Amino acid sequence: MHYKDVLEPLNKQTSIRDKLVHCHKVVQQHCPAIARIAVTIYDPATTVLKTYIHSSGEDNPLSIYQAPLDEAPSLKAILDKGEPRVINNMLTFEKVEHEHTKRIGRQGYAASYTLPMFYNGNFFGFIFFNSYETDIFTEKVLNELDIFAHLISLMVIDELSTLRSLTAALSTAAHITHQRDPETGSHLDRMSRYSQLIARKIAGKYQLTDEYVEHIFMFSPLHDIGKVAIPDRILLKEGSLDEEERRIMNTHSDKGLEIIDHMIANFNLSSLQYLDVLRNIARYHHEAINGEGYPEGLEADAIPLEARIVATADVFDALTSARPYKKAWDIDAAFAELKALAGIKLDADCVQVLIDNHDEVKQIMAQFAENSIG
Repeated sequence: MHYKDVLEPLNKQTSIRDKLVHCHKVVQQHCPAIARIAVTIYDPATTVLKTYIHSSGEDNPLSIYQAPLDEAPSLKAILDKGEPRVINNMLTFEKVEHEHTKRIGRQGYAASYTLPMFYNGNFFGFIFFNSYETDIFTEKVLNELDIFAHLISLMVIDELSTLRSLTAALSTAAHITHQRDPETGSHLDRMSRYSQLIARKIAGKYQLTDEYVEHIFMFSPLHDIGKVAIPDRILLKEGSLDEEERRIMNTHSDKGLEIIDHMIANFNLSSLQYLDVLRNIARYHHEAINGEGYPEGLEADAIPLEARIVATADVFDALTSARPYKKAWDIDAAFAELKALAGIKLDADCVQVLIDNHDEVKQIMAQFAENSIG
């Protein structure tokens, strides 16, 4: 008997979103009324839920969106109970005040099934099944959806855990090699969230996906990984660098790319999506809009967007951070400097996002402030 494995496409080298779309098609063979499957992921450092992937094509009411879990009491109740939630008639949620629920309601979904995702006992996010029809989530349907929910959960967790293992390995290598590097863990926490903020706010203009934004968040702290190859006599020099020392320092962008490619090969991770985003961040975050940066002297839009985002976040945090050789600038002075650099060294759109989101920037600064030991 000839039989075709309906989930065989999951074995192919493709994006996690494409795999989710295929799972959705298979789910619809069992339950045609399922109109959308979506996944949100959780950031435990900020207790924020972030949209990540969905299967509904252009018909998607919720993307590039995040909110604290405490602002979603119905979802928090799911987590507190550790059990899934079935809503067979969304009319019961008509009077809610939360933006994400309003968007779902405006889309016209009539029923939903929501499950929490866990990894080694730790909360990882939620999976949502939505339908335009009421009363479709019978016990039989739920039993079948549970199987797909756990499959999707494992795919997402495997993908993100693998990427996080790669970034952790690179970060650990940098920390071991340069324990005295003045760039602290708090600096990396802040600049990664500034980078994420910029990516979210320009997503509409540049048609960015939730996946892209999340990878910006994960990869931005590795922008200076190449500094592990720079001698301490140069990296930690208190005074100005001479011409030869500056030339050696500037090689860290190329060294970063070499280290990343070596790690990807050693971990056999070449099939992962968005690795070019990581490569571009490491190599091009010192390019300048006017073409006077390095290593290639790229100009304007020739500089990869992810590198422009990270460059802006990095410069802002450098200005507002205290170092042995300087005091921290206040936020308004730093914004004034960013304005002066916009369109010359830094991307004007990226600069404007930070300036326009003063309160969120201040919140990041406060939440990840330096402590007495850096």
